[in-house]
Amino acid sequence: MGGFFGVTSKQDCVLDVFFGVDYHSHLGTRRGGMIIYDTEQGFQRQIHNIENTPFRTKFEKDLYDFHGCSGIGCISDSDPQPLLVRSHLGLYAITMVGIINNADELIKQYFSDHGHQFMAMSSGKVNSTELIAALINQKEDLVSGIRHAQELIDGSATILILTKDGIIAARDKLGRLPVLIGRSDNGHCVSFESFAYTKLGYESVYELGPQEIVFMDSDHYETLAPAGKDMKICAFLWSYYGYPNSNYEGVNVEIMRYRNGEIMARDEMEAGTLPDVDYVAGVPDSGIPHAIGYSMQSGKTFARPFVKYTPTWPRSFMPANQDIRNQVAKMKQIPVQELIEGKKLLFVDDSIVRGTQLRETVEFLYDSHATEVHIRSACPPIMYSCKYLNFSSNGSDMDLIARRTIQELEGDEGQKHLEEYANSSTERGKCLLSSICEKMGFDSLGYQSLDGLLEAIGIDREKICTYCWDGKK
Repeated sequence: MGGFFGVTSKQDCVLDVFFGVDYHSHLGTRRGGMIIYDTEQGFQRQIHNIENTPFRTKFEKDLYDFHGCSGIGCISDSDPQPLLVRSHLGLYAITMVGIINNADELIKQYFSDHGHQFMAMSSGKVNSTELIAALINQKEDLVSGIRHAQELIDGSATILILTKDGIIAARDKLGRLPVLIGRSDNGHCVSFESFAYTKLGYESVYELGPQEIVFMDSDHYETLAPAGKDMKICAFLWSYYGYPNSNYEGVNVEIMRYRNGEIMARDEMEAGTLPDVDYVAGVPDSGIPHAIGYSMQSGKTFARPFVKYTPTWPRSFMPANQDIRNQVAKMKQIPVQELIEGKKLLFVDDSIVRGTQLRETVEFLYDSHATEVHIRSACPPIMYSCKYLNFSSNGSDMDLIARRTIQELEGDEGQKHLEEYANSSTERGKCLLSSICEKMGFDSLGYQSLDGLLEAIGIDREKICTYCWDGKK
């Protein structure tokens, strides 16, 4: 994943860009970058590795060198960016959030002749943002170039471009991520997360539609290319990676999560599958509001049987070495022994992807002498690795615990019945639940239904991307 923030102002905007980007730190773990434009100094850029150090720590020392009234920045979970590009379209800065599945094909098809080259990263791959810029530069203006790039890409691309005149913001052609514009007395900002600018004194004025391209400067914003009719915004914005204060398509993240938990408990009560437990709890952090809703609807007491110790190892900053990561994950879990020992517990997690950390969490709870541990997932079984935003992206679908378990149960034949396995009311669905329970050591397992999740979000279900669960584009 990743996030972005941009500002065009009548006054120096460096601090607004800095804090606005920092408020997106929960979305990425690898690179952070800022580019500021000043009429006298031109473009000033800095990119840092933030894998083990927070964005703000790496960039605080750069603030004294930045000066200007417009700028963009990003948190990236993949390539170094923003990039500064010079072409026949002029000098501009660009950053993007998304994924290009057909990068190799595009390079071969459009840039295989003499005279074209890309700066390869250490992995040998081309920077996705550089590839998008190259596609944009094939056209005679930035707007046509953006549309050209987005049409060619298999995946998604939400783009910010900073020129000497202002900022161009382009939402992905199917609107998989939000793009919001805020306004203050001094100018405008553009952001992935709405809460990032309200703390800086901006108020929401506009939310781009899918495929829409907008220009903004300190005085105004205007649509350069209209929105499309079709939208497939990512459901995981609400269930997992969106920040609690944010709103997308008019729906607040925290409120959706309460409602989602309530629907899960309501459906379990109607089905008679609600277990008798002492406490309902959430797996920190994003599982907590789902659990609060579950607790309120079921009448079961909410508690926090363990907390995460994050001052030295915040959520987004973990070592690259997997063995150290596993040890850090264990060290972060601090039990409240009085709420675990001898207790029957039900934990709600935002999702179950590979299941590794959740299994370790359950082992930790039993080691702390819980008598029962029941697990609920706030979304359906994940059957497909994300091909649009890098969420739940894996080397293989078989890395996903649901798909791996199905393969173990029925082999290749089972892969033909994924829809049936995803439905807990079917025989195959019940078999999947019991098999994962046995493998992971749960006393019971339940998944939110797709209908329940979409009910909790509350917008037209045709406008929501559900690919991770049903494979539908």
